[in-house]
Amino acid sequence: MAGYTYILANHPRGKIYVGVTNNLVRRIWEHREGVADGYTNGHGIKQLVHFEVHETVPLAIQREKNLKHWVRAWKVALIEEHNPDWRDLWDDIVR
Repeated sequence: MAGYTYILANHPRGKIYVGVTNNLVRRIWEHREGVADGYTNGHGIKQLVHFEVHETVPLAIQREKNLKHWVRAWKVALIEEHNPDWRDLWDDIVR
């Protein structure tokens, strides 16, 4: 089963959140609708700005742990490498 790591933001270069899931569309929908309690809900972090697909959930979990230990500047650079305008990728994943 595939796993996903993702990064959400509240606006370009704003607050960011790194997460992991086995169902990207469901999990991002939960964040967008405010169903996911915690940091993202309390800070209005709902825009999907980066995601990665991994062969297995354990690989995705390991990548999430690595990303969470990165300094913020590295996370921003990762986002901007693939999504320089910090566009919300929601429409891309629900097609």
